[in-house]
Amino acid sequence: MIKKMISITLTPLFCLFALPLLIGCEKGVETHTRYEITAEYVPESRTVTGAVKLTFENPTDEELTELKFQLYPNAYRKDALYKPVSTAYESAAYYKGESYGEMSIYSVHGSKNWDITGEDENILSVQLERSLFPGEKVVLDIGFRTRLAEVAHRTGVTKHTVNLGNFYPVLCGIREGGFVETVYYSDGDPFYTECADYKVTLTLPKEYVLASTGTLVEERMLESKKEHTMSALNVRDFAMVLSEDFRVEQLQAGNTTLVYYYYADQTPKKTLSLMAECFAFYEETFGAYPYPQYAMAETDFCLGGMEYPCLTFLSDALGETEKIRAIAHETAHQWWYAVVGSDQLENAWQDEGLAEYSALAFFEKYEKYGLTRDALTKAAMEEYRSYYDVYGSVLGRTDTRMTRRLKEYLSDYEYRCLSYDKAVIMFDTLRKSVGDGKFFESLRRYYKTCTYKQATVGDLIGSFEKSGLDVSGFFDSFLSGKAIL
Repeated sequence: MIKKMISITLTPLFCLFALPLLIGCEKGVETHTRYEITAEYVPESRTVTGAVKLTFENPTDEELTELKFQLYPNAYRKDALYKPVSTAYESAAYYKGESYGEMSIYSVHGSKNWDITGEDENILSVQLERSLFPGEKVVLDIGFRTRLAEVAHRTGVTKHTVNLGNFYPVLCGIREGGFVETVYYSDGDPFYTECADYKVTLTLPKEYVLASTGTLVEERMLESKKEHTMSALNVRDFAMVLSEDFRVEQLQAGNTTLVYYYYADQTPKKTLSLMAECFAFYEETFGAYPYPQYAMAETDFCLGGMEYPCLTFLSDALGETEKIRAIAHETAHQWWYAVVGSDQLENAWQDEGLAEYSALAFFEKYEKYGLTRDALTKAAMEEYRSYYDVYGSVLGRTDTRMTRRLKEYLSDYEYRCLSYDKAVIMFDTLRKSVGDGKFFESLRRYYKTCTYKQATVGDLIGSFEKSGLDVSGFFDSFLSGKAIL
């Protein structure tokens, strides 16, 4: 995700399923989870009502007695403990004033019992009918209803679109210690999910045009409605954007179709051309894109953009330079997040910093955009040092650790300075030290070896070490806050 720059006055107060055609998977790669989602969007009630058929195979070495699901739309409740939008972006997001949404679970078939739990009513806990041993499968059918707030955010009804990110019950990611539960922190992307296979069928009024993760495999007319069926394999999320105003441009980039959905953009072919240049550069620099389609959807969005597998949300309120930077950054996320996942809760810099630095490398090659490597690294350093000086002056100290939970950031400003700016400085310093050849060779190895995985910081460091580079101390100095900049 890229955040739009906002003017901030820093004061002491502020600082305190079976488809005939399944598309999008590298041959031979299997997932342990399959979603079959059937739903309908009703504009009059701003609701998505449907069912998820989940097939899950236990990938762990342990017996499982329950499954847990994230209910992200509950963050939009009136009484939510954690708000999805920070104070800095609230007025831009809630364009009509206060508005609320939520997710209701109606039924869970295939379970012994279920309950809504979690720190902020954000978890669906499902007790299984019997223990699930390693390698065994279970099938659950979950009935849900998501009511959308009027908000220009990941999940909501906007002035021109309907944004459907994280709109369904999402199986929590698994790591040592069990399922990863997370509340909806407003700073960063509070998501930790594994790759899965999807078949999604969504019914809409026929006037709507649909942009989505995956590939459209079937459309059916149902009197005044239209039924869309999409398929995607080995994707980390499934998201959609709907609009009655969408127009479409597309082109072919090697084995991938690039599609741009827009309504306000006065130069859509230029936007698509930039998208294609970024895509080609990242493929050449890091490795082949494994999915057959990548779409970008212009939408009302209080931030600059938001990444999902095979789909990017692009704000319609960006200035020219902001827009160029957002397209480059969000397209880079198709490599660093969509394909190679990481722990966005503890190490947000790992995908945000890599996406930001990948965009820098793109602009370094494409000088016509006027965003040079020197200028971008200088701007990152200036913003970081300003943060260091101001927070040090106000708080008497500055916490420069890059490895920390999203909850620990004091503001959007601190999050950006550490996860974006300091990460850019770190990667550029490393590149200067080891040389372009070893630097990009290591990132190509990281991409290849961690495709479809949740990469650890150790995986990233290990990719450099396999190039003969001893970089563990270097990374530790930045991540722990020891490095003096």
